[in-house]
Amino acid sequence: MNKKFLTIGIALLMVAIVTATAVLFIFPYQPDLPPQTDDTGSTQQGIQQVVNANNQFAFELYSELDKSEDSNIFYSPYSISAALAMTYEGAKGQTADEMKSVFHFPESNVLRPNFAAIYNGINDGINEGGKAYELRTGNALWAQYDYQFLEDYTSRVEQYYGGKVSNLDFRQETEKSRQTINSFIEEQTNDKIKDLIPAGVLSPMTRLVLTNAIYFKGTWEWEFDKSDTRDQDFKITPANIVKTPMMYMDPDKANFNYADLEKLQILELPYKGEDISMLILLPKQGEDYDYETGERIVFEYTLKDIEFSADKLDEYKSQMQETKLDSISLPKFEFDTKYFMKDALSAMGMPTAFGFGADFSGMDGTHELYISSVIHQAYVKVDEKGTEAAAATAVVMIEKSAMPSNVFRADHPFIFIIQEKKTGNILFMGRVSDPTQQ
Repeated sequence: MNKKFLTIGIALLMVAIVTATAVLFIFPYQPDLPPQTDDTGSTQQGIQQVVNANNQFAFELYSELDKSEDSNIFYSPYSISAALAMTYEGAKGQTADEMKSVFHFPESNVLRPNFAAIYNGINDGINEGGKAYELRTGNALWAQYDYQFLEDYTSRVEQYYGGKVSNLDFRQETEKSRQTINSFIEEQTNDKIKDLIPAGVLSPMTRLVLTNAIYFKGTWEWEFDKSDTRDQDFKITPANIVKTPMMYMDPDKANFNYADLEKLQILELPYKGEDISMLILLPKQGEDYDYETGERIVFEYTLKDIEFSADKLDEYKSQMQETKLDSISLPKFEFDTKYFMKDALSAMGMPTAFGFGADFSGMDGTHELYISSVIHQAYVKVDEKGTEAAAATAVVMIEKSAMPSNVFRADHPFIFIIQEKKTGNILFMGRVSDPTQQ
């Protein structure tokens, strides 16, 4: 009997070892420990060029999404840029020109080492622990195992973007391949991005999937007291008002970076660790009183009245200064989003990449590949303690065959940005139209 149990135990152990080995073999690296990249030759000026490119794309994409989205918006411009930068490395001719224009990529000798430096900066310290926040990002290439990709392409993507290659069999095991990629993304994002690639997106003609994932979890430098949270009005429009849990703070011990401008208020809420912060851009609504003239002033601005661009953001930020606020009110919110970005990116100026005229010969030496799908999924939760945010992007390549005063009260739609404070690099960007919407 003991021998029987011993035999069964050994058999189960062998199965576990084989399963674990198979997972390690399939995954390009441990999901929460992305590899380092080669940032030799990076400079502060070069990093700023890449940051500026990402931020310009962030606002231009917002304008495009705003045309068709009436609800909450949330995405990671960094994640999308990272996935498409790896794709761009294999593009040639008009395909490359259009992608460069849409993402504002600098020349390759600037893009590569400085994108690598930004990537390494995001992942700085994740192996050491002890940071006041969690922030990590990782890239991967999922290739058809018997399709010949150029060594020059795959080694370059790994060197500068950390995009290690894993081989899958899209021809014979399409669904299993999809589940493998989704499982890796789920682990990278602390289970917040699930089923990134829906069933039916991959096919036996899929030859390459490029993925990026980014995850952030931070605690406010000055947390909101849960006991002060109350259900209060949030004005989606003047005629459409919903009740939502509104957090409240009387910041008697802290000053905040803040500006009260003509049409909006802008507030920076820092996270512990001093590296990451949230910017909130809130159109001015309500009433004020000019004591000098005795005039009553009514503000009725909405997001449509505010000019949003990378340059304008820099202008707004330049006017911020340490300010003593009387109170801060911010809604709790949690939601996720998913975008199939072919139409948006095509409209922004890169349609060639999605058709038979695409030239990705830098990947495989042929003109046989084009982008069939770009999928982006994001999640955000903001509460009294802090913020958790995650996003992932997949690029699928297939083979051709055929308020007034110093009161800041975010009780109406607003934009929020999660940035690296030192560089200003926009990691996440979103709009809250209805905080009660999941």
